[in-house]
Amino acid sequence: MEYVKLGNSDLRVSRICLGCMGFGDPTIGQHAWTIGEEPTREIIRRSLNLGVNFFDTAIAYQLGTSEQYVGRALRDMARREDVVVATKFLPRRDEEIAAGIGGRQHVMNSINSSLEHLGMDYVDLYIYHIWDYKTPAEEILEGMNDVVRAGKARYISIANVYAYQLAKMNALAERNGWAKFISVQNHYNLIMREEEREMQLLCREDNIAQTPYSALASGKLAKRPGETSLRQEKDAFMHFKYDATAEQDNRIVERVVELADRYGVEMTQVSLAWLLQKVESPIVGATKLHHIEGAVKSLDLHLTAEDIAYLEEPYVPHNLSGVMAVNKPIMSEDPVWVTARRNK
Repeated sequence: MEYVKLGNSDLRVSRICLGCMGFGDPTIGQHAWTIGEEPTREIIRRSLNLGVNFFDTAIAYQLGTSEQYVGRALRDMARREDVVVATKFLPRRDEEIAAGIGGRQHVMNSINSSLEHLGMDYVDLYIYHIWDYKTPAEEILEGMNDVVRAGKARYISIANVYAYQLAKMNALAERNGWAKFISVQNHYNLIMREEEREMQLLCREDNIAQTPYSALASGKLAKRPGETSLRQEKDAFMHFKYDATAEQDNRIVERVVELADRYGVEMTQVSLAWLLQKVESPIVGATKLHHIEGAVKSLDLHLTAEDIAYLEEPYVPHNLSGVMAVNKPIMSEDPVWVTARRNK
């Protein structure tokens, strides 16, 4: 295993992060393809044996049962100081807004719930999962700073965000002496490269780490044409993200297959070897042991500059998909801009 410092922090994380969205009670929550607690424990045990020390979950994953499974497994299998645990919180619900619960209190309530699920006193990385357009940026950021000051999180991060939003939030944090975001978790892989337009440049300039999700495009970059899985059959969100661009994306997938055959490796290794040249620690989901084993093997594959160019050449611009497509700013009502005008 290789390790890297995560942005402007002292967190030393494995180059592969185990994404835990596939863990949790499959009878509840958003996803019917998740796995139960015993197979979750097997995958976490194997990950630890392979040197993985970075685990990413969220309060939204299967109504908190992902956090519960991950927390119990790590408490049984590892010393707390040897692992880096990240979790995420969601925007305020309409019920909270109606009840007068502000952004700061929402963030604190959320971390308290996550820590209870995990059975831990703190997380290493607390992540703003989806931008909350109904709550002023200052309220969220000050709430996250409260969490850090209370010792309930060591560092903070953000996900599903535009470059302007990340830059604005860190500028607000610097102005107020609050904790700044040390990493960003956005949608980025070989067939979805829109992060390269602005976000990647911002991250390089400010030493903000990239820990992208959907590293294998929900399996599209790991399966040969005709192969399928329970997730590909049941994950409607995966189809929402990728079906519209399937024809153009398949040209890239074909080249992944070609290089995998040339090097005698799995597609996973080619796809992740490309991504590992771009980011610090991609988040790789696993619902079977060979998923995490294949991900770790990608560290042994070194693609040439010609390989990289060959994989990248067919790419065409994509519209944003997934969370970024449905959670859009409304400039006249966006609290970020309202607040900015008020403070001008």
